[in-house]
Amino acid sequence: MGRSAIILPIVVIVLVAILSSIFVVDEREKALVLQFGQIRDVKENPGLGFKVPLIQEVVRYDDRILSIDTSPLEVTPLDDRRLVVDAFARYRIEDVVRFRQAVGVGGVRSAETRLEQILNAMTREILGSVTSDDILSADRAALMERIRSGASRESENLGLEIVDVRLKRTDLPEQNLEATFARMRAEREREAADEIARGKEAATRIRAQADRTKVELVSEAEKNANITRGEADARRNAVYADAFGKDREFFEFYRSLSAYEKALAGSNSSMVMSPDSEFFKYLKSEHGGRPSSGEVGQ
Repeated sequence: MGRSAIILPIVVIVLVAILSSIFVVDEREKALVLQFGQIRDVKENPGLGFKVPLIQEVVRYDDRILSIDTSPLEVTPLDDRRLVVDAFARYRIEDVVRFRQAVGVGGVRSAETRLEQILNAMTREILGSVTSDDILSADRAALMERIRSGASRESENLGLEIVDVRLKRTDLPEQNLEATFARMRAEREREAADEIARGKEAATRIRAQADRTKVELVSEAEKNANITRGEADARRNAVYADAFGKDREFFEFYRSLSAYEKALAGSNSSMVMSPDSEFFKYLKSEHGGRPSSGEVGQ
């Protein structure tokens, strides 16, 4: 009974010591065995590990790809058009020993603080070497790759590998938005004025061409009308001449009637002429201008 009371506690202590000396490393982790703050062993592969109970401790770090969002950052490109940039990065702990030596007990939080400083500095440097149009364009993958490459070199001392860097947002500062919109409006108004001026110029050119075409058409029509009128007058004169040749007395009678009609038209109802004028010879004669046999005797 006495021996059992002594052995049992010893067995329990041994079991506890054995269990406390064994630890399991997950496939998503890397582990360091520390003794009084000094690294004694590194476990990067999943499986069982051993440590000295009470003297050594195990510190675990995530071996997966992690992400960090940087705070909005104001940058000044080459054209002095300030932009607010918001980025994020994906990284992983590549060298767990160097990582521990760099950040100590601060762990991932301390590493992300320093990593954000590196990303901000590299973002300012890269984006400050190009114009705002390059930053705002859809094809800016080369800029993000340059930021990632530069940040990777700077973060090697932290034992980190930068997997990717992305620019989430590139906007103008709030105080510059109104001025930028006013400049954009002025630019669009100038373009509209240019288009209106070009339209008016084209309209004037078309109107001048139409007026010239009108003058040419009217001139051509008047020429053709004069030609037609001349031909008609010629035919009329030919008809008159033919009629005059067939009956000279009738032609003279017709012409006299036309002259009476024109002379006495409208308000011209009074005329002062000699009674012996040839103008009234058809009015004085009862036989259409030919003297009668009695008149001949007289």
